[in-house]
Amino acid sequence: MQIFDRVDPSRLDRRELHLWILALTVILVLAIGVVLLMYPTVFYHPANQTGIPTRSVFFGFCGLAALVVGYLVDRHVVICHLRAELGKQRRQTAEVRREANADLLSTLPGFNCFCDLLTMEFRRASNGQQHLSLLVVELKPSSGFTEPGEVETAFGNAAKILMRTLRSEDPIFLFAPGSFGVILPAVTARDAYSLRDRLMEGLHDAAGAGNRFTFGVSVVNFPEHVSSAREMEESVRNLLSHEASNSSSLKLVTPPLGLQ
Repeated sequence: MQIFDRVDPSRLDRRELHLWILALTVILVLAIGVVLLMYPTVFYHPANQTGIPTRSVFFGFCGLAALVVGYLVDRHVVICHLRAELGKQRRQTAEVRREANADLLSTLPGFNCFCDLLTMEFRRASNGQQHLSLLVVELKPSSGFTEPGEVETAFGNAAKILMRTLRSEDPIFLFAPGSFGVILPAVTARDAYSLRDRLMEGLHDAAGAGNRFTFGVSVVNFPEHVSSAREMEESVRNLLSHEASNSSSLKLVTPPLGLQ
């Protein structure tokens, strides 16, 4: 039975069609066999005048068999049409979601805006003797999600997770497809690591059971890790360069935004 139980998911519709054809064939064979067995009795023996005429029973059985076969064929056609409509609606919904995620990603500022705002925030933190933290989020699409639309949808969902988890005053930047940066004013390294843990939980849920992508979140803090805005910027560049050298998946969606 293991041989017959092996079903290729990509050929599931074809397997179902084969089962329908088998079921209809069996019903037709049984109906035709019964008709052939009934025919000599009905037409070559005298009719019973006291009960229901045997010919009426014979033709009634033939009509019932035809109706059953016709009904099954009609239901199969209806199911095929409904399945086609559901597939079309699913594709339309996926396209709408993809466009919404693409629009969301396109609204995020790039690396140049990040550098400008980082300089301002660092000057403010330095003058006020406050902490300044950065989060660098790196996403890699899994091998099973190679279509640009699927990757873009996954990255858009990840961006939504970032927006829901972060404070409203924490700006988010898109360095490259799958590479996000977040500036956290007045956030200590300890609080940044706690926020990183919450982000990783949310990203794990966004990846789903199919593991649409893998991810990593890095923390850079002033003054614990660096002592200048230039060092913070170089740390981000080093993280992006290291990730780009280990994987080419960042080029799947669009060219890097603002990263010259």
